[in-house]
Amino acid sequence: MKRSSGVRLCAGAVLGALSLALVTGCSDDGSDGGSKNPGTAAKALSAADLKKLIIAQGELPGYKVEPVPATRARAITTDSAPCRPLARVMSALPPGDAAATTDRLAMENQKKTPSAKPTSLDDLDEKKFEETMRKSLDRDVTTVTLASYDGDGAEKAVTSVSAAVKACAGGFSARQAGSKVQFTKVAEERATGTGDGSVAFTATMDSDDGDAAPVHAEVVRLGNTLSVYFTSNLGAMMAKTAYTVSPEVVKAQQAKLK
Repeated sequence: MKRSSGVRLCAGAVLGALSLALVTGCSDDGSDGGSKNPGTAAKALSAADLKKLIIAQGELPGYKVEPVPATRARAITTDSAPCRPLARVMSALPPGDAAATTDRLAMENQKKTPSAKPTSLDDLDEKKFEETMRKSLDRDVTTVTLASYDGDGAEKAVTSVSAAVKACAGGFSARQAGSKVQFTKVAEERATGTGDGSVAFTATMDSDDGDAAPVHAEVVRLGNTLSVYFTSNLGAMMAKTAYTVSPEVVKAQQAKLK
């Protein structure tokens, strides 16, 4: 059976867009990501310290927490210097080079719809096939990255993201795994995290079909440590329904840092 371009987008997104974490950025006060500045003279935490602080399997009900797979770790690059902090955040990297980092993938458990008569996908008509695919992919997938900095590095990193959201509002070109990616716009969003400064944004990319494909990201600073979140939901993209950075993930991770 020949599938529609929408389904082809979905299949491609499983390999591509799942590795994307595009974001909408704003500070909690609408300016520079917050100016609270405790502990900027402190030393950065080590990678071993960060591994003790990042969320683990069993600590986040309704989610599976695991190492970040290679398919989601493909970096996004751009020739636009002002937009590089966004590209790094969407790649599950800290916006600026850090002294130490660690990461995990938090995948929402699939929303099951029991069926008394399971059916092969090949037996479904076009409409039913797309609906089945959409439902199977309707779950948040969030990469969580912790990064530690010396001095005021963490504060400067958050400020760079806030500045990039404004500078790149009209979009920018990038590449991922050798393929061109076009972000048509970057929009500010209200951050869900709490800390000494935060910035959140949505980045919308063009699909092959011309449909908008938004991804979401957030950066939260607590002292010299940054939490970088990026969330995609392929089912929501297909259905053109709104979603955000997973608030449950942010809440659980920020609580573990305090």
